[in-house]
Amino acid sequence: MKNIRHLIFLKDVLVLSLTSFGGPQAHLAIFFKILVQKRAYLTEAELMELYSFCQILPGPASTQTITAVGFKIGGPRLAFLTVLVWLLPAAIVMTAAAIMVSYFHAQNLNLGFVKYLEPIAIGFVFYAVVKTISIIQKTKTAIIILVLTAGICFYISFFDKASPWMFPIILLISGFLTSFRFGKHEKEEKTPFNIRWANLILLGGIFVGAAVIGTITQALPIRLFENFFRNGSLIFGGGQALIGYFYTEFVEFKNYLTHSEFLLGYAFLQSLPGPVFTFASYIGALSMRQYGIWGEIAGGFIGSFGVFLPGTILIFFIAPIWKNIKQYRVVKASFEGINAGNAGIIISTALMLALPMQQGELHTVALNDGIAVATMCVLLFTRIPHPFIIIAGLLAGWLI
Repeated sequence: MKNIRHLIFLKDVLVLSLTSFGGPQAHLAIFFKILVQKRAYLTEAELMELYSFCQILPGPASTQTITAVGFKIGGPRLAFLTVLVWLLPAAIVMTAAAIMVSYFHAQNLNLGFVKYLEPIAIGFVFYAVVKTISIIQKTKTAIIILVLTAGICFYISFFDKASPWMFPIILLISGFLTSFRFGKHEKEEKTPFNIRWANLILLGGIFVGAAVIGTITQALPIRLFENFFRNGSLIFGGGQALIGYFYTEFVEFKNYLTHSEFLLGYAFLQSLPGPVFTFASYIGALSMRQYGIWGEIAGGFIGSFGVFLPGTILIFFIAPIWKNIKQYRVVKASFEGINAGNAGIIISTALMLALPMQQGELHTVALNDGIAVATMCVLLFTRIPHPFIIIAGLLAGWLI
């Protein structure tokens, strides 16, 4: 009976991976419908606690939430199968999209039909800005951190080639600044920790080992794995924050893909259900295009495997001790600053992505800006599904 229940759960995860549009907040509503109301795998309160727990971890929040549900139901084995079933459909499609883009460029085929996807993608990014700002705490400290973070990140990115390490350092400082406000959180009774260090040692070992081996060998696949594993270990704030990290590292810093290719992939991503972090498959595939189609397929695998692995290991490590960690008020207080810092990073990324669109003839700039603003407004004020917006953009690019 237990194995049958696990198979039913994995089937439900596959359904979720094919129907969950809109990022972590939208995913949560669908998780409620299937995992709580339909199947009663856990209670509403339990799901909310797991979701809140995953929101303050680095990595993909939706993926970690559903992995934690799998861990709760069937332990590490089911949790591992859960994350595979959840991410594979979107990862395969994003790898295929990268191969298509690479093929079109190699054959000098016209990509004019995707010309409106770039401003649409900018609209999606600014929508993420609005939504992110709406959910952070509106304290004076948080707003100051948001403004300073946005300004610093934009200045560094605009006037210099930004380092990928810039974001985690800024987030650590942001969290430190609000950790002193722990007094506004209620004290909780402390219970002793029972820590299993194996998973944390594994996380640290892979983190350091991949960096050392990549530096020594200079092999692109290993360096790519290290890049994605590091980003997956350090990204707070889910898929919205991912954009800034990936753009800085793979477009500005390493030039593995162009600005237009990045935005084209992000637009494709918005039309798909499943985890936003599968954007790593698209970037990984294009980063390995010099090795041909099999290199692109390998790059897609490396991208998703690298970016999802640390979050999964963290779930295995922290899930058993979460109740102990959240007892400490200084931990809770630090996330006010981390969330505000994330919002600032997303704002600076949106501005950097939009800047190249301001070049060219005046009527083209005006048209692109209008499309970006219209996309943001449609997302904010209507319930039109994301894929319909992308399809409309492709049709407009083909007809006009």
